[in-house]
Amino acid sequence: MEDAYARSINEILDFFGVDPTKGLSDIQVAQHARLYGANVLPVERRAPFWKLVLKQFDDLLVKILIVAAIISFILALINGETGLMAFLEPSVILLILAANAAVGVITETNAEKALEELRAYQADVATVLRNGCFSILPATELVPGDIVEVSVGCKIPADMRMIEMLSNEVRVDQAILTGESCSVEKELNTTTATNAVYQDKTNILFSGTVVVAGRARAVVVGVGPNTAMGSIRDSMMQTEDEATPLKKKLDEFGTFLAKVIAGICMLVWIVNIGHFRDPSHGGFLRGAIHYFKIAVALAVAAIPEGLPAVVTTCLALGTKRMARLNAIVRSLPSVETLGCTTVICSDKTGTLTTNMMSVAKVCVVHSTQRSPIVTEYGVSGTTYAPDGVIFDSTGSQLEFPAQMPCLLHIAMCSALCNESSLQYNPDKGKYEKIGESTEVALRVLAEKIGLPGFDMPSAFNMLSKHERASYCNRYWEEQFRKLDVLEFSRDRKMMSVLCSRSQLHVLFSKGAPESIMSRCTTILCNDDGSIVPITADIRAEMDLRFNSFAGKETLRCLALALKWMPPGQQNLAFDDEKDLTFIGLVGMLDPPRDEVRNAMLSCMTAGIRVIVVTGDNKLTAESLCRKIGAFDHLIEFSGRSYTASEFEELPPLQQTVALQQMALFTRVEPSHKRMLVEALQNQNEVVAMTGDGVNDAPALKKADIGIAMGSGTAVAKSAADMVLADDNFASIVAAVAEGRAIYNNTKQFIRYMISSNIGEVVCIFVAAVLGIPDTLAPVQLLWVNLVTDGLPATAIGFNKQDSDVMKAKPRKVNEAVVTGWLFFRYLVIGAYVGLATVAGFIWWFVYSDSGPKLPYTELMNFDTCPTRETTYPCSIFDDRHPSTVSMTVLVVVEMFNALNNLSENQSLLVIPPWSNVWLVGSIILTMLLHILILYVHPLSVLFSVTALSWSDWMVVLYLSLPVVLIDEVLKFFSRNPIGRRFRLWLRRPELLPKREVRDK
Repeated sequence: MEDAYARSINEILDFFGVDPTKGLSDIQVAQHARLYGANVLPVERRAPFWKLVLKQFDDLLVKILIVAAIISFILALINGETGLMAFLEPSVILLILAANAAVGVITETNAEKALEELRAYQADVATVLRNGCFSILPATELVPGDIVEVSVGCKIPADMRMIEMLSNEVRVDQAILTGESCSVEKELNTTTATNAVYQDKTNILFSGTVVVAGRARAVVVGVGPNTAMGSIRDSMMQTEDEATPLKKKLDEFGTFLAKVIAGICMLVWIVNIGHFRDPSHGGFLRGAIHYFKIAVALAVAAIPEGLPAVVTTCLALGTKRMARLNAIVRSLPSVETLGCTTVICSDKTGTLTTNMMSVAKVCVVHSTQRSPIVTEYGVSGTTYAPDGVIFDSTGSQLEFPAQMPCLLHIAMCSALCNESSLQYNPDKGKYEKIGESTEVALRVLAEKIGLPGFDMPSAFNMLSKHERASYCNRYWEEQFRKLDVLEFSRDRKMMSVLCSRSQLHVLFSKGAPESIMSRCTTILCNDDGSIVPITADIRAEMDLRFNSFAGKETLRCLALALKWMPPGQQNLAFDDEKDLTFIGLVGMLDPPRDEVRNAMLSCMTAGIRVIVVTGDNKLTAESLCRKIGAFDHLIEFSGRSYTASEFEELPPLQQTVALQQMALFTRVEPSHKRMLVEALQNQNEVVAMTGDGVNDAPALKKADIGIAMGSGTAVAKSAADMVLADDNFASIVAAVAEGRAIYNNTKQFIRYMISSNIGEVVCIFVAAVLGIPDTLAPVQLLWVNLVTDGLPATAIGFNKQDSDVMKAKPRKVNEAVVTGWLFFRYLVIGAYVGLATVAGFIWWFVYSDSGPKLPYTELMNFDTCPTRETTYPCSIFDDRHPSTVSMTVLVVVEMFNALNNLSENQSLLVIPPWSNVWLVGSIILTMLLHILILYVHPLSVLFSVTALSWSDWMVVLYLSLPVVLIDEVLKFFSRNPIGRRFRLWLRRPELLPKREVRDK
């Protein structure tokens, strides 16, 4: 029943045909169960495991690799190869792809846990009236029309309409659903608000929320998927995971690379059609197969098989660094997404604030004899931990606050006129509340004031955290015995308790300042403890302070009072709540975190806009934003602050403008948060969403990166990509910097791997065009791609973060990973790598002292050797020395190229190799591995290589070293205006892969 909040109690009861004194009958329960369904959130149908696995292979480069592996295996069988050599190349390729798929499956499986966690917020049991009797039943058996009774501590089992209040008031903590910092008072009256949001439905008890005060009866109006929790589940199910910006760009570049590879492979095959009939191949068909195998080898060389593994490794290294910054990453690709975040939609309660009400100010009357009449005290500490001090208006700490008469009696009243409790949870390592958050704040205040004669806060340092939680409160509860209580009621707006100590009977009261002050005739003075009549001037001054607290500072205010009662009185009546003595005024708030201001300023410096999103009302939220200090540049919030209903009423064009200016979005419910994320994404913004409640889960899942608080709900954590272990907004800034650094390093190792692979393609292509023997065997290419490329590429991920990484604006979503200028640099470096590799091969045949010193024309006509007379044996072309020299040149030149990638544009003279010791170490390890396969016999046979002489190594160095000089020249062009015109020309769209338009 969607409009239950707008209907009267009788209309609701008539609709379900239920008698509020008897409840539903068994027949009605059965009928309603068939009609409305069970009170459970449906289990999400998971995609079959085989579909998840197949999804990981839905990538063009991956498909090309699979085809290459299959063809390689078939060709090996056709050539009669058996054993290890026939299976080696395809097996290694498939092994890499399987490992990459496993990471993807694990990530997707984790994402489905959010829907499972949501069911944890459903109540287990409920007190239900059926057939005229109350009984406790499983909450899953509830049906619409059931009459349910709830009391303090109960988790609401379904969406219910209040029909009867069994106490003076009913308050519900619905922060997990709406994000409101305070509990909400519920009432029986019909809601008349148009376009009512959850916060306006004050007569509805929402499933999963908790009763913190009072007792009531309600009729069930929604069960299972038809509850507020059910709508959140539906919203999460409708949200599809989107690829991260890096994944999109890598896919885009991969598609471009695949087309280039296909073209080159086809070209190599076509260019060699004339050689198909060469006698060495044994016929046209075998010749075609031979050159087809070369084309396949070319594809294997061109595709960076190790790229997925290196990207995964680099992101994993980033997650370890971020974990040290208290940012726990649940989804590896999201590490990089942080680097291009342009908007952070930050939940207010629990993210920018502590979500723990605490007393910030205390106001008492100092003296009526001299000025100032009123004294204000500040209270430090922003959590439920009893750690904090009292300081006066000059900022000086009070060592013995309980020596002050008013503060002493405030502590007594806070401890005794209170029905909450505070305890330390050793498992979570923090203090937790039971009951109303405002009452817990008063208990914490009593702990901070301390006891008479004890210097604070050092006096209680020896206590354990468990003992410290309520040490002072327990002292006052032991000193005084509670005799009677007058509970809070909406008409009185106050609560009173009668206590006795020896023969002394005292009434302590707390409540709304206007209610307490109107009942006070005297006032307690703080300078000497005297009690004097209240004058008009004192009332005016206290009203002024109250208006300041509640208005300008938006503090939630409570006034405290006492009254000495006649000895022997055991009971209280409402008439006793008069002629009270005013003690003081306390102002409390859900305080902002201390570190938030600097963190938000850092975001602005980095070009990241912050939008505060909250379920609280507009004035409270605007006040908090001013307290944070990060919005000081805004003279007023006009045009920057909107409630959800105000925003929805704007015409589409004005909504677009509002989104570009918005700094604050208030009075929101879950659907509004998701709507905000979608609207920003439609403007090509990369959106990070923070939150901690169940209400935040749909938006966290929809955002480009969802960030949950460590103390938040399990639902929020499961829906998020990242969890802040310390609940600290400032950790987001550190994570953004890390994300940007990871992206820069990712670009560097992509540059390294692609330029290396281009070199391999050039090597094979040039050899095919020149008609010389194959320079590298497929197994050698695999070794270079996986081991030689992989280790230095991974080490590039350890490049140090640039000092100005947070001073640059976020990169655009459609910015290509590889720009035209960068691709040109790849080609230049790659061309040299390939030519140097071929040069090493030719050198051995033509010039090497240990080689045959053939004329170049003989090398070009190697395939006709068996059909003509030669001065050398044809077996010379099967010698392993030339391919070993080629492979070694390729390895060494790539090691020098790895050093080029310490920075995109900075010279090696500025950033020396030892700035990244991991890269130096990986180069040494790679060379040791290469030497191992050259000089260890079984390995040299496996990889078709042989040992090299010292003169061979010198030639290898001569051919390899120039790659550093070439890249230094290209970096010079990148840094200086001389190359700007050329770079602009290379940015022409037709030279680049087509940019993907973001599909929303």
